[in-house]
Amino acid sequence: MRQLGILGGMSWESTSSYYRLLNQGVRQRMGGLHSAPLLLHSVDFAQIAALQKQGDWEAAGQVLADIAQRLQGAGASALLLATNTMHKVAPAIEAAVDIPLLHIGDAVGQALQQRGVKRAALLGTRFTMLEDFYRQRLAERFAIEVLIPPSEQVEEIDRIIFAELCQGRFEPSSREYYLQCLAQLRERDAEVAILGCTEIGLLLEGTEAALAMLDSTELHVEMGLNWILADS
Repeated sequence: MRQLGILGGMSWESTSSYYRLLNQGVRQRMGGLHSAPLLLHSVDFAQIAALQKQGDWEAAGQVLADIAQRLQGAGASALLLATNTMHKVAPAIEAAVDIPLLHIGDAVGQALQQRGVKRAALLGTRFTMLEDFYRQRLAERFAIEVLIPPSEQVEEIDRIIFAELCQGRFEPSSREYYLQCLAQLRERDAEVAILGCTEIGLLLEGTEAALAMLDSTELHVEMGLNWILADS
């Protein structure tokens, strides 16, 4: 198996899911006492969130690029950035290392393409929903049209992520709000929903929505498993 480096902690709530799912996946595929060979660096998310709020993406990218170099030096053969939003600085990370960054947008795009989806709804932080680093990748590489909620819903979805989900709070009222947003996106002819924040799957786990939901965390983990086990 190949050793995988994880840039985590953004937030640690979802990073814990990455760790669990990667280990479960290796055990399911290989059996016995096998587990995933991982190197994990978990950041102080308060520092990263402050840089996001300030719009200082260059500094945030440098922080993660430095961590990526350390993970490579420790023996990682590839990297997973365990967050959707911080893929905005993926180019800075890629430029800093000689090993591949397994991009979450590609994991999502490939899954949509395999399902024949042409128009998908996207829920995530306001950075992921409004800026082009995510939507443009899906459009250019996979010919996916991405629909996002109206501005007032974007703000509330983002508030819930940072004020609740990233702090381990999963409120029934917030779950219902997200489901209502998805129902409205279905009315705009979205075919499926991308859960484009690694914490949203924790909130909506076990629920039924108006749209089929693709959890970016699970798809990213699958990409990581394929790398670890050299299936790709």
